[in-house]
Amino acid sequence: MTPHLRSGLIAAVAALVLDQASKLWLLFVFDIAQRGAVRVTPFFDLVLAWNVGISFGWFQSDSAWVQIILMLIKAVAVVVLAVWMARSQTLLATVALGLIIGGAIGNGIDRFAYGAVVDFALFHLDIGGKTFNWYVFNLADVAIVAGVAALLYDSFLGVPAAKAP
Repeated sequence: MTPHLRSGLIAAVAALVLDQASKLWLLFVFDIAQRGAVRVTPFFDLVLAWNVGISFGWFQSDSAWVQIILMLIKAVAVVVLAVWMARSQTLLATVALGLIIGGAIGNGIDRFAYGAVVDFALFHLDIGGKTFNWYVFNLADVAIVAGVAALLYDSFLGVPAAKAP
């Protein structure tokens, strides 16, 4: 076990709690399903999107078997990432892996509870009467992307981390 493991675990729990708290609040307190899209700023809206696929909506399927397979793949990935995190030698890599794990578990909870991942954040740009939308995402996705970016930074510019199992 590395000296940074506690920091990685804290990052995982923080990402998971913030993700699930935001989704529960939006679904059951704010009631985004009833409200529909809510403009927050000229470039950001809150919307409700049920993602039955994986990242960026790839492999969309309502099939229960596909959802089970996606959950199993996610569970294996979390175990592999946890082993990697336990062996990591740098604080940045350990926290990054924790963020990825927390985000993956958060989206996995959604898939188990609702049969799809709850996405709600939409950035867009309105230019000349045309609207350009980014993907709808959630805080788990933010944690995963931030974790991957930090891992890339650490692997190219940081102290060499332990190799992935």
